[in-house]
Amino acid sequence: MRLRKYNKSLGILSLIAGAVLLSGCDSALLNPKGQIALEQRSLILTAFGLMMIVVIPAVFMAVFFAWKYRASNTQAKYSPNWSHSNKVEAVVWTIPILIIIFLGVLTWKSTHALEPSKPLVSDVKPVEIDVVALDWKWLFIYPEQGIATVNQIAFPANTPVNFKITSNTVMNSFFIPTLGSQIYAMAGMQTKLHLIANEPGTFDGISANFSGRGFSGMKFKAIATKDDAEFQQWVATVKAAPNTLTTMDDFKKVAAPSENNPVEYFSQANPELFKQVVDQFMSGHEKMDMPKGMDMSHTASAGAEE
Repeated sequence: MRLRKYNKSLGILSLIAGAVLLSGCDSALLNPKGQIALEQRSLILTAFGLMMIVVIPAVFMAVFFAWKYRASNTQAKYSPNWSHSNKVEAVVWTIPILIIIFLGVLTWKSTHALEPSKPLVSDVKPVEIDVVALDWKWLFIYPEQGIATVNQIAFPANTPVNFKITSNTVMNSFFIPTLGSQIYAMAGMQTKLHLIANEPGTFDGISANFSGRGFSGMKFKAIATKDDAEFQQWVATVKAAPNTLTTMDDFKKVAAPSENNPVEYFSQANPELFKQVVDQFMSGHEKMDMPKGMDMSHTASAGAEE
């Protein structure tokens, strides 16, 4: 009797502890603020709901059968020689197969529709942002505005944002959970990501790939302004900063490893800096002995576009 009461109390305490711990979770993926994130949430919930068609009945029947055929229930039908039922086999196999087929088609279509490198259809001119992953911070270059920032970006709400992403160090992963897709940042290569914010706000950006001791502090803020005028005010604030980022020497100073780096503004930035960061990893390959007739410049540019 004591053991039963102890187990019951332990179960209640475990339930309370689990609820308290989970209450601190930030379900950003289920609280989207951008169109891409909305589509991804829909895909997650649809897939989850379809899987529950199998999981819920299975859990219910496991509990129900254990209760109905318990040793103390002498009224339960006992059929020791029962071994097969075509109806049961049909249900057990047909329903999961139909769900898997539906999930496969849905995932295939969604994967192509939400392809990160696919530009968003909009009548509004997109904002171009070049992203460079550093140790352990994010460098953002605005080639059209001629400015750069560390650990902060801004763009108008309801305006597409075209990201070009690379790394000056180990592989990383660029991710703004409430806006959508994460994508890898790799040295010597360029990846693309297209996002849009459906409403103004400040959203958390993170590195989603472990990259060393300063990984936990590799975070940034993405500010979606209410309109273009507010965005231009932010640009003017950046342009008033004393620091500049016009040469590779300037870049190397910024790229030096640092942890929990504060937000930094650069009033001038070389629009070609992103390309220079990518190209610096190509020089080693150019010095290698290549087979006669191989076009290394074509190989490098093809790799950078992947």
